[in-house]
Amino acid sequence: MTLVVVTRARGVATLTLDAPATRNALSAYLVRDLADALTDCGKDPAVRAVVLTHTGSTFCAGADLKQPPDPAAFVGLLRRLLELPKPVIARVTGHVRAGGLGLLGACDLAIAGAGSSFAFTEVRIGVAPAVISMPLLPRLDPRAAARHYLTGDRFDAVEAVRSGLLTEAAEDVDTALEPILDGLRSSAPGALAETKRLLTAKVLEIFDRDTAELTALSARLFASAEAREGMTAFLERRDPAWKL
Repeated sequence: MTLVVVTRARGVATLTLDAPATRNALSAYLVRDLADALTDCGKDPAVRAVVLTHTGSTFCAGADLKQPPDPAAFVGLLRRLLELPKPVIARVTGHVRAGGLGLLGACDLAIAGAGSSFAFTEVRIGVAPAVISMPLLPRLDPRAAARHYLTGDRFDAVEAVRSGLLTEAAEDVDTALEPILDGLRSSAPGALAETKRLLTAKVLEIFDRDTAELTALSARLFASAEAREGMTAFLERRDPAWKL
């Protein structure tokens, strides 16, 4: 049973994260299914653009702490989003946390509903937003990144637009998507692919340069005593020992 449902209509493939019981957390299985779906879209000449969305009230809760993906597989998923020769638009009508924000950073456009919320919660469980920084820091306002990375505070869609995380905050996400998708349907496929290549080139240079270092940093932090306490506290629904 796949955790990503694929539908196609008028040149647009919609990939729906469909693991609401785990709030679409990034498990090894969800990462695998999403990567496979993206590969299929990349090979399909009938697909002009991809919409990445979700079931349930959460777009993605970040890493699945019980069934975490292999770090290399997650990095590979982010690269696949960036390298896909079709534009990818995130459609968010719920909450996004931690590693889920990395998916937004790797998408070309991101639109969220007014009721959506966002948080870099890594510091609150004893780790850091290491790998997801590769697609995110080039997009984010530096002062906003510092505030949200360091505090783990929750912020809304309007702040996410101001910070550079989102393209647009909308009362009706589908209405906001319509002119974007119409524009993509009117664009030449080859020209779209080359234009996306221009837009993602600098980010992919960061991946080439920093993947090994940031993957090692992430692994070291997840194996630390702080992370063990933070994740245990999270799963037990209590405050970690360091909270003052």
